[in-house]
Amino acid sequence: MSTAYLFPGQGSQFVGMGKDHFDSNPAFAEYVNRANEILGIDLTSIMFEGPEERLKQTEFTQPAIFLHSIALFNTLDVSPGMVAGHSLGEFSALVANGAIRFEDAIGIVRRRGELMQQAGSQNPGTMAAIIGLEDAAVEAICAQAANETGKEVIAANYNCPGQLVISGFIPAVEKAVELSKERGARLAKLLPVSGAFHSSLMQPAYDGLKESLENLEIQSPNCPIYSNYTAQPTKDVEEIRSNLLNQLLNPVRWTQTLLNMMENGATSFVEVGPGNVLQGLVKRTNRKAEISGHQ
Repeated sequence: MSTAYLFPGQGSQFVGMGKDHFDSNPAFAEYVNRANEILGIDLTSIMFEGPEERLKQTEFTQPAIFLHSIALFNTLDVSPGMVAGHSLGEFSALVANGAIRFEDAIGIVRRRGELMQQAGSQNPGTMAAIIGLEDAAVEAICAQAANETGKEVIAANYNCPGQLVISGFIPAVEKAVELSKERGARLAKLLPVSGAFHSSLMQPAYDGLKESLENLEIQSPNCPIYSNYTAQPTKDVEEIRSNLLNQLLNPVRWTQTLLNMMENGATSFVEVGPGNVLQGLVKRTNRKAEISGHQ
């Protein structure tokens, strides 16, 4: 019997995020003000007032979602039995389980967002959602599209059974979308993203973040984190460090993460952060799972 705490990634942001908590909860406001101070930018105004186009820029989206998640988590006074975060959310999860200090994480998350945005400009690519096909079918489609175009496209987010996101060079992703429609996908569409996240096109971000992560102080956590890279639990400090870097170039194994959490005794799941995307993914992975959220 254990409660798993989950933290969202990019795509959960919205203009006005966190404002109600900021206005009503001094502890939440303290974290937000501290983040502004550490980053030297007015992240609050981007979160609360937008405009949406600015909030959607990866360099602001990532620290905004992280900040909302952790400021909220720290008002809950809970002790998770296990944690996981979707992509960027892995940093939130590592603050929640005591592995990384908030002050260190907010800076490295901002840097990660900047580097991923730059990598998207250096290596133009895109992503697409594929819904209604088996994982193996999508993997085969990606292999065929890569073969036909001579460009990489891979399954990048295993979100829940029958829902994947693919990532890679634009011609290869477009070809995979076309093939997915031919094979009977319920939905196959390009996503409005600034790069081919979780693929080899993020190599410049990997190279840029490597030194920061090597120097990041990581403590032994209070509970296991389930890594995007392996979908397995760990409390090992060096494995955590390595996994954070490797997730930039490799798929988010979210379906596998949720299944492993369930197998290892997770009886309820709590999403902490903006939106409720992860609650939906838990429900579609196991309809009997107990799910709640703090937004």
